[in-house]
Amino acid sequence: MSDVFAKCRLPGTYQFVKDLGVYPYYRAIEERPGGAEVLIDGRVLVQAGSNDYLGLSGDDRVKEAAVEATRRLGTGGGGSRLSNGSLALHEELEARLAAFLGRAAAMVTSSGYLANLALAALVGPEDTVIGDRLIHACLIDAVRLGGARLRRYRHNDMDHLERLLGACDPGAGRLIVTEGMFSTSGGVCDLPGIARLARAHGARVALDSAHDVGVLGASGRGAAEHHGLEDAVDVQTVTFSKALGTVGGAVAGPEEIIAYLRHYARSMVFTAALPPACAAAALAALDVVAAEPERRHRLRAAARRLSGELAAMGYGVVPSDRPVMAVPVGDDLLCFRLWRELFDEGVFATAMVAPGVPPGQALVRVSITAAHTEAHLDRIASAFAAARRMRLIPET
Repeated sequence: MSDVFAKCRLPGTYQFVKDLGVYPYYRAIEERPGGAEVLIDGRVLVQAGSNDYLGLSGDDRVKEAAVEATRRLGTGGGGSRLSNGSLALHEELEARLAAFLGRAAAMVTSSGYLANLALAALVGPEDTVIGDRLIHACLIDAVRLGGARLRRYRHNDMDHLERLLGACDPGAGRLIVTEGMFSTSGGVCDLPGIARLARAHGARVALDSAHDVGVLGASGRGAAEHHGLEDAVDVQTVTFSKALGTVGGAVAGPEEIIAYLRHYARSMVFTAALPPACAAAALAALDVVAAEPERRHRLRAAARRLSGELAAMGYGVVPSDRPVMAVPVGDDLLCFRLWRELFDEGVFATAMVAPGVPPGQALVRVSITAAHTEAHLDRIASAFAAARRMRLIPET
């Protein structure tokens, strides 16, 4: 008889990487002395891996809203939204989100992961979900939970998507799933192509706007607004842990779809309600997003500057105004060594290896936020220049 726990063994490379001193994960942050700095092991480093794109997690207005809500309503809801955990604050946030996104209704969940997992209730064994190769793990988990057939098209490859749609069972429901701005590369989905193919094949479209809401679009509504194709998206999910600076998530779409999810989405029905502090913080963050578009402009200008500098150094970065930059490395160990060189130079970036990225495509992810000053950008660029002198990875 086999032991169910027998599989719970880390690979030998884990201890090897630890012994080399290049293990990049679970580094404990002791303090956040500034919006773009962290204290680790007594050292102040530039935070260059955060998803806090607009720097709102440290904004005094957002923090005070969370504190006031905690004083008034406590630290938790005491139950699921369905049973006894719903607050007027949740409903206020849902109304504000729906209006902001231009959707008929919205449903607030306890995390962005749970918002995407709620999509499982929309599909079943008779349906086919066609997802971009780079969609987030929680979207894959949603398809598995729903029992639908999953097909993956090559990243932003509309010819491949068209072939997969054409190969679907004529009687199957079809849902195309994509991220608005992809979390590993900062690239934006080809929504015009997706919208055209969805219309031609009778497919619905679900857009995960975790990383693009607050960042893209004239009003910060995300990739759909950026492309001028908000009506082409049937269901939109968002997370509060990126540009909104707190924790939580939401699904937005037609009234009847959201009402259905409120009663049938397991990730909504069977989990505790979003804490009052997070709901209030998200509301305050929405106010800032609407009132201060200059944060987006500053963010994107900083991204243009740094991505251009990294490309000029010979790193395989595509210059753009997207706040996420993927520095391709390929080999896992080289990725960890590059991460460590940056860390030693005072920059805290993110090392990404499989399964976060495809095997053999390890990369260092750099994220820019509106809190980064020119001095912070200088430090990041200097750290990459120092790492380049180590010749860890070849020039592209």
